[in-house]
Amino acid sequence: MDLTWMAWTWQTGTFFCVIALMIAGMAVWEWARPGGAPRHGVLGLDTTRGDRLFVSLLGSAYIHLGWLAFMTGPLWWATLISVVFAVAVFRWV
Repeated sequence: MDLTWMAWTWQTGTFFCVIALMIAGMAVWEWARPGGAPRHGVLGLDTTRGDRLFVSLLGSAYIHLGWLAFMTGPLWWATLISVVFAVAVFRWV
């Protein structure tokens, strides 16, 4: 796949493919098990599956930005922290 016309790297292309796969996975999940009714979480908010996906993606973006600003280690550690964060959001928020 030639992404040079947009000046993308393979990492950027992979990032957007993963986001698209997450949205497709949420659609399949809703089709297979309908009724993602709002759930009252630990923050006191009523959230649906889509809300929790959005919160986990937004939080992951901030985790990565904070990692780039304050840490010197490889970015894979921020990705692992983001995965743990997303699991926690879907479990308790």
